[in-house]
Amino acid sequence: MKLNERRALVDRTLDRHLPPEDTPPASIHAAMRYAVLGGGKRIRPILAMAAAEACGVDDLDPLLVPICALELIHTYSLVHDDLPAIDNDDLRRGRKTTHVVYGEALGILTGDALLTEAFKWLAAPVVDAERQLRAVAEVAAAVDSRGMIGGQVADIEATGSVAAAALGRPAPEAGAPTLADLEFIHQNKTGKLLTAAVVLGGILAAAPPGVIEALRRYGNAVGLAFQIVDDLLDIEESAATLGKTAGKDVAQHKLTYPALLGAEAARAQVEALLAVAVENAAMIPGPVNYLADIARFICERRS
Repeated sequence: MKLNERRALVDRTLDRHLPPEDTPPASIHAAMRYAVLGGGKRIRPILAMAAAEACGVDDLDPLLVPICALELIHTYSLVHDDLPAIDNDDLRRGRKTTHVVYGEALGILTGDALLTEAFKWLAAPVVDAERQLRAVAEVAAAVDSRGMIGGQVADIEATGSVAAAALGRPAPEAGAPTLADLEFIHQNKTGKLLTAAVVLGGILAAAPPGVIEALRRYGNAVGLAFQIVDDLLDIEESAATLGKTAGKDVAQHKLTYPALLGAEAARAQVEALLAVAVENAAMIPGPVNYLADIARFICERRS
């Protein structure tokens, strides 16, 4: 299956380009490798590769370093999410979280180091300077305070409001969380980096503006669907299946699609988003196009 082949390619690239474990100071480099190389679906770099191939790239090798930077950014976000000050989790990808193994200070610094390393990889001169700058700007905008970080902040604030409501107390901010609040969280915390991954592949492939916009619509749909499926899996699957703590959203009174709309309505939304993704995937003209297959995988996964 092409997804498995691409995941193996991502794993080899990450292993080859991350600093060796014995690079001084060894503790931070061991922690970085522990966090990144401990498994994962590698959806973001795979989406970027699929988009590049759909736009006509037949040799991915020159693009692998900037593409795999996406996995460093994603892993940094997980390492920081797991910290005691945020989700306080001790299980990720089926094993102990980074801060549990290496300590909270190194957990913080590991996330910092991975984000910095990611932009070093993104700046690797693999295409012309104009496209390289567009690529870096696209990813940066997806994860700044108006993107992923903003979504994480909104998630923390909404969790406080939902928890207060569950306990019968006044919400910290006026008004109960709404569907618009939930969509803001999902689109920013998870969706924007997934969309940026798809668009990054198109930029690196020199895709024309119309194709970039189809890729962006596809990315917006799969990005939101990915997080809704995560919400559903949290209440439907075990920790052994997920590789992370199950039932955490309910325990922490998080604002999720099942909590706000119910599981049936959440599944219907995933189906609608899948249809949008498949429709836009079909607009990409390249001879190798498995974007629709990835969208189905995202929407139908069980872990």
